[in-house]
Amino acid sequence: MKYQSVMEKVVTFGEVMLRLSPPGNLRIRQAPSLEILFGGAEANVAVALAQWGFESAFVSRLPAENEVAESCLAQMRGLGVDVSGVIRGGDRMGIYFVERGAAQRPYTVLYDRANSAISSLDPSALDWDALLDGATAFHTTGITLALSDNAAKAAADGMKAAKAKGLTVSFDPNYRAKLWSEEKASAVLTPLMDYVTLLFAAPGDAKKLFGVTPSTQAEGIESATEVAIKLSEKFPSAQTVAMQLRSSESASGGGWTGLVYRSGETAIARSYTLDNTVDRIGTGDAFAAGLLFRLLSGGTLQEAVEMATAAGCLKHLVNGDFLLASLAEVEELAGGGHGGRVKR
Repeated sequence: MKYQSVMEKVVTFGEVMLRLSPPGNLRIRQAPSLEILFGGAEANVAVALAQWGFESAFVSRLPAENEVAESCLAQMRGLGVDVSGVIRGGDRMGIYFVERGAAQRPYTVLYDRANSAISSLDPSALDWDALLDGATAFHTTGITLALSDNAAKAAADGMKAAKAKGLTVSFDPNYRAKLWSEEKASAVLTPLMDYVTLLFAAPGDAKKLFGVTPSTQAEGIESATEVAIKLSEKFPSAQTVAMQLRSSESASGGGWTGLVYRSGETAIARSYTLDNTVDRIGTGDAFAAGLLFRLLSGGTLQEAVEMATAAGCLKHLVNGDFLLASLAEVEELAGGGHGGRVKR
């Protein structure tokens, strides 16, 4: 397959946070120090796409004259992301703490993001017509809409403006029970599905937020495919529905694959067995980035889901929120290349 030579522009909107984690698999109560990282669903997608050659722009709000915020922006710039759309203001940057899981002990996330800069954003401060100029796709998630009514209005305005411009509107509900209830999430997100053209939805989110369930209780590819079809029928604007599928035997291992449905066609990726997972945070964002990249660059549905799943697989093996992997690395794995060998 010969892909388009012109790289696309993708704009993402959301919160980027300071991430603090104990070294290795220590618990917070044991840790003599905390590792400083940055991350957030939409920022993670922007970083991955920028590394693969896309023009990648991230829109958000961060406090001014804040050394932590400056460090975050410098890191994103260094990874190729255009952060000129980040407006400045507010009192603080959101923080979250991550305890990495091990075997039967799950990952634990503790949020400290109340009253963060993006939560008090004035939606009218964002000129979406200018921010989306030259873009081919816009991506955001339900996490951003959960932060505050202001953030939800800003995200909705971006989705509507992108749809009006004929862009791919990519959305991942990314339901977080620690941020809002199922009832509120459903009430806010359901009307916005009229603007979404590419929907990422885990089977659990489809049930909780949209009342979409398979005809069987059995989990697996068949039931997930049925859910994807039902979502596409429920939300006709969502021409493409994608799902990452995980089987978790433990926090450190399990199975990983993905599927994508569009206009009667279903593509299912090869499965990966994950051993000795390094970091599960951001795997869904890597999956989203991989699918966006390959679809926008002219790949087939099968090629897109293979790249998405390979990107998500590799993210399990990289510390931090950001997927730090080259396009060549992702494409090699997506094409059936064997991982684990020493590269000399």
